[in-house]
Amino acid sequence: MLPRRTVAASVRTLATAVSPQPSTSATPHRPRLEKLRQDTAQIDDFLTTEPAPASARGRVSFAKNKTPRLPDYLKTEIPTSASFNKIKQDLRGLKLHTVCEEARCPNIGQCWGGDKGDATATIMLMGDTCTRGCRFCAIKTSRAPPPLDVHEPENTAEAISRWGVGYIVMTSVDRDDLLDGGAAHIAETVRRTKAKAPHILIEALTPDFAGNAEAISLVAQSGLDVFAHNMETVESRTPFVRDPRAKYRQSLEVLRLAKEAKEGLITKTSLMLGVGETDEEIMQTLKDLRDNNVDVVTFGQYMRPTKRHMKVSSYITPEKFDFWAKQAEDLGFLYWASGPLVRSSFKANELLKSSAGKRLLQGLQGRDRGVEAITKEGERQIIEGVRV
Repeated sequence: MLPRRTVAASVRTLATAVSPQPSTSATPHRPRLEKLRQDTAQIDDFLTTEPAPASARGRVSFAKNKTPRLPDYLKTEIPTSASFNKIKQDLRGLKLHTVCEEARCPNIGQCWGGDKGDATATIMLMGDTCTRGCRFCAIKTSRAPPPLDVHEPENTAEAISRWGVGYIVMTSVDRDDLLDGGAAHIAETVRRTKAKAPHILIEALTPDFAGNAEAISLVAQSGLDVFAHNMETVESRTPFVRDPRAKYRQSLEVLRLAKEAKEGLITKTSLMLGVGETDEEIMQTLKDLRDNNVDVVTFGQYMRPTKRHMKVSSYITPEKFDFWAKQAEDLGFLYWASGPLVRSSFKANELLKSSAGKRLLQGLQGRDRGVEAITKEGERQIIEGVRV
């Protein structure tokens, strides 16, 4: 009779020998998992066979990093001012969302860092979850976001009236789950804010409402001062940059319909550069905008919010941004802002406070009526004798 230990070893050997191997053909196909494994950094990614210069010794070298390095003129300081912290505290207490934080805007320190009369914050309506998934945007997405807060229009109006700013930008996530895309909600917020603080100038940065003409007109006629809708990029890059439901011609139509809905309404849009567009395409986009009577255009550099978003194709130089500002002027835009860190809502109050803003209002209201501008204290004032 064999010892028990010998029998146990024989059984283990037998079980190992005849155990079936898992079939590779039965392994489920998981493309997202496979891509994640491919993108995972390996030790070889941090090694290079090239000798490092003396100035770089002691630093890690990325051998496979093909992403352009961030130029110095795009680097900003971490905001620490008392004004920034106070505004952030106010917004938290009032439970307001801002696109400044949700979209990780690099200008938040500048926009929130001054006195309240000069500060600009972009309040984001209808929650912080979008139904679309543009490849450049850091705002979270869902097919079924939470329902609208019916108290938001009143609460927002009350908060803004107590905040003491002279110019406010209201934007929103896309809400394709709503029949009107949220147009009635935005319009009601504008109306209530104007009722509580008529001196505050309001810019609404709107979604495209899926091209719904009634929804666009409802917002345009709500009492706002500036109707903004962003083209984001040129026509050829739109399918690669934006959500498939956002279309170049549809965005042009939104701006055209808003202009027709209310006489004298200022219309505004913004373009990101550095996503693979050509100079010829940018020029054609500017001509398309002027053909639809858009008054204001801004140019800014696309910056990748996280590694999950599309890569930057190129970093545009400040000199090139100056070039596009000159093109906008020559094409007849009444106001423009162009620079690496410019965003659609970047210091938006400068639109009506600056001399260029006075020219804009002069062009819309007529020379004989003077220019209605906003003072540092947030009061409306008619400025006579202004000439373009």
